[in-house]
Amino acid sequence: MKYFPFAAILLVLGAPSLHAADAAAGKEKAMVCAACHGVEGKAMIPGYPHLAGQSAQYTAKQLKAFRDGSRSDPLMAPLAKALSDADIENLAAWYASLSP
Repeated sequence: MKYFPFAAILLVLGAPSLHAADAAAGKEKAMVCAACHGVEGKAMIPGYPHLAGQSAQYTAKQLKAFRDGSRSDPLMAPLAKALSDADIENLAAWYASLSP
């Protein structure tokens, strides 16, 4: 029986991004997000979710869903469409680094 290299298995199973997330870059990118989600990821507007302390995987998944249209929101979709994979990973790292 042949064994696949570990890297091949990770690719097949959906490995985490090979891009090292940069929370500082995410903080800079989050300036636009702050209008609705708060400067430190704690929304001041009722109905808007707090992002501080969310897991990076969850936040990245939701942003990608807005970007690809599998999740719909008239405010989030156009913003997410402008994000690269690196932007999403950085934003997710930033919000995960904050205290909930």
